[in-house]
Amino acid sequence: MNPLAKELNEQLSQHNSHVLESLSTLGKNLFFPKGILTQSAEAKEKAHRFNATIGIATEGDGPMYLQCLHDKLSAFDPKDIFPYAPPAGKPELRSLWREKMLRENPSLQDKHFSNPIVTSALTHGLSIVADMFIDEGDHLILPDMLWGNYNLTFVTRCGAIVKKYPTFTSDRGFNVPAFLAEMKNSAAEKSKIVVLLNFPNNPSGYTPTVAEGDAIVNAIKEVAESGCEVVAITDDAYFGLFYEDSMQESLFGKLANLHPRILTVKLDGATKEEYVWGFRTGFITFADGNEYQNEPVLNALEKKTLGIIRATISNCPHPSQTFVIEALKSPDFLSQKAEKFQIMKGRALKTKQVLDSGKYASCWDYYPFNSGYFMCLKIKGVDAETLRVHLLDKYGVGAISIGSTDLRIAFSCIAEQDIQELFDTIYQAVKDLS
Repeated sequence: MNPLAKELNEQLSQHNSHVLESLSTLGKNLFFPKGILTQSAEAKEKAHRFNATIGIATEGDGPMYLQCLHDKLSAFDPKDIFPYAPPAGKPELRSLWREKMLRENPSLQDKHFSNPIVTSALTHGLSIVADMFIDEGDHLILPDMLWGNYNLTFVTRCGAIVKKYPTFTSDRGFNVPAFLAEMKNSAAEKSKIVVLLNFPNNPSGYTPTVAEGDAIVNAIKEVAESGCEVVAITDDAYFGLFYEDSMQESLFGKLANLHPRILTVKLDGATKEEYVWGFRTGFITFADGNEYQNEPVLNALEKKTLGIIRATISNCPHPSQTFVIEALKSPDFLSQKAEKFQIMKGRALKTKQVLDSGKYASCWDYYPFNSGYFMCLKIKGVDAETLRVHLLDKYGVGAISIGSTDLRIAFSCIAEQDIQELFDTIYQAVKDLS
């Protein structure tokens, strides 16, 4: 093991050994090298005559660039677009995102957590978490309504064993008892479990109520108190898109500093929150279970995260970070975001209104939804994949089939005035096949 990794592990062992025990074998071996990047950072501060460290080309006092590219980006200083960004992301962006998290998550007030580290959007953050905390055979607790890419990220890549629980109760609430039971079953076999909480949920579009959220937190605490290490991941990809009665913040705030055996990891990003899917700008943030500011633990986790970033993509794209900074600082940011939110909410509520008409009861039920981009139909009497293909071939309508019964509808990309026609078409397609 590299001496730098040993040093970080000793920090964790001394200040919160439960975090060290939660790391995967790779996670324990990760470190951020004192190599080119570290030496270049030192040179940036002190090399006032010549700086011959980092591998970029320069002209004058700035980076070399092609004018044909800068002509399209002339509103931005070349230094904010063309050079490498720091491995952890631009400091200003990290600071602005932290301020945003505090503003939008009241439960984070007076909590201790790391500075957000920039990732290449949320899927990259999931990959980092998988590498740092999953060994082959580790249990990953997920609802049965889950984003399919979790399998590729955690199972195919890292060998996790997914333990599923039913997402909803018979009265259409989040199934906290099943969630707790599945955690307890895994805790009886394993000294560590990984829990993934994705709200608003993809594919169902459901976010728990405040009471359900508190019950989820209490369930995780109960398992930690039994002696099991818990890595609790909040996948907040669709954060902020809360349309009806639900939590209005991430569970990260309530899980942070809750119990020494709970390590909480927040994954979020500008991708969906700020409608910039192609920017690929996300964040990973850590909170350990100590009630006091545990800087050595947070520092060690950041260094290990930077190690895996350095080993895979080196650093995240610079231009998109600059663009997100400009958005967050814009005086029009909040008003423009509120305008888009109202459009999204209108589509969600129109979808519910159409579905509640009673017209389609013979062809499907629908799962609870109150947030996010999606909702799911539970098709009656017809295979969902057969229906998906028929919709595409005969009607030119695209949807996503999940298993034999569920059809995911992204109301996020359907204009409000077209929603009635969409479901009428799906209804006719089911009738065709019945």
